[in-house]
Amino acid sequence: GSGVSPFMPVTSPSSLIATVGHAVLFIIRLPFFLAYAAVFFVVLHNLPLPAFARKLSIWLLLAIPGLWWVDLQLDGVRRGSLSQQPASRVPHPGSVIAANSTSPIDALYLAAVFDPIFVASYPGSPRVRHISLARAILTALSRALQLNEIVGPFADGDVTDLPALMARHPDRVVAVFPECGTTNGRGILPLSPCLLAVPADRAIFPLSMRYTPPDVTTPVPGPKAWPAFLWKLLGRPTHCIRVRIAEGVYNTTQAPNGNSAAGAPAHDLIRDARTAEQQRLLDRVADALARLGRAKRVALTMRDKQAFVEAWEKRR
Repeated sequence: GSGVSPFMPVTSPSSLIATVGHAVLFIIRLPFFLAYAAVFFVVLHNLPLPAFARKLSIWLLLAIPGLWWVDLQLDGVRRGSLSQQPASRVPHPGSVIAANSTSPIDALYLAAVFDPIFVASYPGSPRVRHISLARAILTALSRALQLNEIVGPFADGDVTDLPALMARHPDRVVAVFPECGTTNGRGILPLSPCLLAVPADRAIFPLSMRYTPPDVTTPVPGPKAWPAFLWKLLGRPTHCIRVRIAEGVYNTTQAPNGNSAAGAPAHDLIRDARTAEQQRLLDRVADALARLGRAKRVALTMRDKQAFVEAWEKRR
């Protein structure tokens, strides 16, 4: 009804000469990219490196396909005054990043800038799963991880909640993709209620990422998404990431005077119907993501995406 198709793959027109140039770039970059990616995820990612060294190693991975142009702005902050803002205005240890999800690049960029703890969120559930950077990247490309697992049931032993995870890692930012799956960036899906478990004194920062060219998004995961993504990533001379960060949102439903009981277990937050105050919190985050990303909110769920992907694959 909104006229927005958030699951439709984005294509960019290209002339024959441009295609030949892209092919040359792709052939030159591919071995370097695969070799360094293997070294990073097999060796560097598993070493106890300091935060700055981990970030530097990720920036080197991003530099190979030309991902070094970043347009970063804080919502409501004048250009050129970013360095004058207090540390509390940007995601910081003990806070939560609620980011839109469109591409495997999302997780790499967040890791290069904020070095966060990544979690997977689930539709209709306040539970989350602590995942690695590699798994966060693979989820954007894998149908099994993004659709079959997220839509289907999961084992309680594999999941936790945000307060418990934040208590275990007080010196880290927690990054969650509350839409629970990737889109093409044109729509914001209904958010997971996992954000309702964030303690009242911890900020939730809506963070929007958009790409130019936009065809590096992966709204349709699966085996065909891998070669298509690498072709578009490595065949372009350069890419630009447009990043917008909204002001921190606080979960008043967890405050002593909120509608929810203070200190209540996260898994008890969504027992029956969601309260109006809880829905307002999710709406504030979703509205901020839509405004920052110049997108529209849609009512399509991950089950709708699963049906779309099945229909799309039959057409192909």
